[in-house]
Amino acid sequence: MYLVDDYLRLNGLRDKTTITYNTPLGVIFGVKKYADSLMKVIDRKGIKVNFKRKILEVRGDKKEAVFEFLDNGVQEVYKYDMMHAVPPMGPLDVMKGSPLCDQQGWVDVNKETLQHAKYSNVFAIGDCTNIPTSRTAAACAAQAAVLRQNLFSVMKGAELTAKYDGYASCPLITGYGKTILAEFDFDGKPLETFPFDQGKERRSMYHLKKDAMPQLYWYGLIRGVWNGPKLVRDIMHFWK
Repeated sequence: MYLVDDYLRLNGLRDKTTITYNTPLGVIFGVKKYADSLMKVIDRKGIKVNFKRKILEVRGDKKEAVFEFLDNGVQEVYKYDMMHAVPPMGPLDVMKGSPLCDQQGWVDVNKETLQHAKYSNVFAIGDCTNIPTSRTAAACAAQAAVLRQNLFSVMKGAELTAKYDGYASCPLITGYGKTILAEFDFDGKPLETFPFDQGKERRSMYHLKKDAMPQLYWYGLIRGVWNGPKLVRDIMHFWK
């Protein structure tokens, strides 16, 4: 919605357009620091946000979307010219009912050691698990480092000492050339890599997202040599 706003402004159409964002959540983002920053962007751009709205139906022939207001169950119908909708997401059907998974269908692991809650020879990382953090590539990279260390410990018969802290990252693109780089832990506390306030929109973070992160993904994470920015963060904050 932020990029749509920029596009419409550049083409002289913003004053003829209403941008509405409906979300089933009660906040714009789960970490308060970044949520506060995003609300300032939303206010500046004049975007209308409706919280606790769950999409129920899309009537494509009528260009209507039906939402439920979660506070009272009342259904609301929104007309649209263009809509970007994200369907509900959850565990794969093939996982549901597996002895490896919890009742919801997620692989049941210890959130810190990543070892299965029942089977000590099973570990899991990434989107398939019930680890209570955002499902992002950044989270998976950080988990991979913990997984590697703990797998070696198991093979040696040693104690599992590596602990995952819940690190996740969401580069929030707020416009052309602007990004807020959200980084946080299990408790929703900022866990920022750079020695400046990442809650502000920055061009540098935009280029990090646009130019550097694809390289880290394809040539680092996929090849097993990028385990997240912890080392960089430790260097950047060596005085703490």
